[in-house]
Amino acid sequence: MTRVRSAIWVPLFDELADPAVVVRLAVEAEEHGWDGFFVWDHVRWREPVAALADPWVTLSAVAAATSDVRIGPMVTALARRRPQVVARQTASLDQLSGGRLVLGAGLGSDRFGGEFSRFGDEVDDRTRAAMLDEGLAILRDAWSGEPVRHRGEHHVVDDVRFLPRPVCGTVPVWIAGFPGRQRPLQRAARHDGFVPVNLGHPEQLAEAVATIGALREDPTTPYDVAVTLAPDADLAGFEAAGMTWWLTDVDPHGTSVADVRAVLRDGPFR
Repeated sequence: MTRVRSAIWVPLFDELADPAVVVRLAVEAEEHGWDGFFVWDHVRWREPVAALADPWVTLSAVAAATSDVRIGPMVTALARRRPQVVARQTASLDQLSGGRLVLGAGLGSDRFGGEFSRFGDEVDDRTRAAMLDEGLAILRDAWSGEPVRHRGEHHVVDDVRFLPRPVCGTVPVWIAGFPGRQRPLQRAARHDGFVPVNLGHPEQLAEAVATIGALREDPTTPYDVAVTLAPDADLAGFEAAGMTWWLTDVDPHGTSVADVRAVLRDGPFR
């Protein structure tokens, strides 16, 4: 069985809204043997959170200061970002990191901070789901290096070639979604990984993993299942159910630099 990889996963809020602080944590995580360093991607969060950092700027600094850890936004609500801009950002960040980028993508939610409604962005889940799928299709085409010709319901790309390409020719995409809902599982099966949302127990994960496996076009290719769990959770149970990555789940309200440092110094799951 392939060992479970471990990642520090932090919200860029308040004390962690300083990119320089986050970079130092990423360097420490790499020194302590962690496999990944992922960050939340939000433009607003509910009170008492007051300060937020930009994930792309922060990850660029992390990429320049580290050499081994996988990095990425976990997850990006792609429907509130222009896919042609994300295509440039992801390719540049992947180049800067030497091919270490993972793109987490999902619908997002308005309920944690009104980060759709307060900016006039789409709040309907079905519409955002269509925008997500369309955006992901554009990204895949853009990373190919071939001219992109796309005219859809939400986006237009008129014969544009996106260069340079990512280091390995593409970027792994992990799809976030509720494990009991069919459409997120279908979407996840078309990409490279799954990040279950509000996962309750290992049996629920095992069922989702089996469903995705049956839906995948080629179930023999590598596939990741990244599960967000507290450091004191029963990680072994989720590993047996199909978890390939453990993401450290922390409280977004009041998590301090000291809290994150304590987790990373305890070391990754082995």
